[in-house]
Amino acid sequence: MKLEKIDFFSPPIIVVAILVFLIMGYIGSFNYRFEDPLKPEVILTILFSCLIFAVGTTAIKYKIKIEDVKENDFLSENILVILVLIALVLQILNLVLIGGIPLFNSVLKSNATTNIWRIAYPLFLIMINILLAKYYDKKYLFLVVLGALIFGLNGYRTSVLGILGSTFITLYYLDKISKKLGIIFVAVIAVGIMAIGYIASQSIATQHWTLNPLELVFYRAAFTLEVFEKIIPLGASTHGHVLSMIFSSGSPRTFIGEHVLHYTVCLTSTLFGPVYLDFGLIGLTIQMLVMGIFLELIYKLKKGIGVGIYSIILTHTLIWIETGPTDIIIWFLYLLGLILIAINFNYIKLNKN
Repeated sequence: MKLEKIDFFSPPIIVVAILVFLIMGYIGSFNYRFEDPLKPEVILTILFSCLIFAVGTTAIKYKIKIEDVKENDFLSENILVILVLIALVLQILNLVLIGGIPLFNSVLKSNATTNIWRIAYPLFLIMINILLAKYYDKKYLFLVVLGALIFGLNGYRTSVLGILGSTFITLYYLDKISKKLGIIFVAVIAVGIMAIGYIASQSIATQHWTLNPLELVFYRAAFTLEVFEKIIPLGASTHGHVLSMIFSSGSPRTFIGEHVLHYTVCLTSTLFGPVYLDFGLIGLTIQMLVMGIFLELIYKLKKGIGVGIYSIILTHTLIWIETGPTDIIIWFLYLLGLILIAINFNYIKLNKN
């Protein structure tokens, strides 16, 4: 198969990314301060999750076809630009009200995801991708970079990765990614994520890192998988409490830290951790099957604004491989996908061949 014919951002990239993350974590568990390498149970559980995800994508790929999806004409170019700028202004206001730059202050960072941020980030993420998908112009790439910088000041790598990753995929499907631009984008994303993660770790007053930025990436992968390793014996012990906290004012990641490690710490627990803790292997199976079905269906609808929506959902699913789906934005993005499905429902047909 020729390289140029491969669709690098079709749903199977989730499986590839999971396996890469697993390999990085396994290497990291040997090289840093972990007592033992990852247990076979962790590896087998993750491989099983990949298999179930693949079953979901395959079922939709061969059983569902899309007939003549029409491009949706709503939201003018000017309105989209205004909404993007409003989102940036809201995030700047958020930083002003917080009283500093969370990237350089761990105390400020713990309070950086305010209600203003919860409006500003998804608004920017969605509108910039729809703007690019419908009215691509090179000048809008400046807004992408500006947004990544402003939201990056919150100190969270996921915001930067969400913005740069989703817009990169949008441009990829618009056939606007030249080899030169692609290299620049990938380099910016890689350097930006490592830099933010490293700077944020250095700002933790009680932490004295001796790892360089690249080593820190492998360490984080190993630590996150170690958290999942500790979750497996506790499977289905929280009976949906983590899920319920996503819709409340609580902190699911802090709860996981208290429940699993028995002290107050905010933890990333992989794509598999929260659902396994709540519902065990059955819950994990359902989650991975639904994700596979959903992503493949949205992938089939990637035309017009559908390109931007698919790019956003795929990017955040990739992010959740490490962080775990523990934020309300997850459900908001999946609701966005459901709206896209509803809009195009009449074009979705059962393949009888």
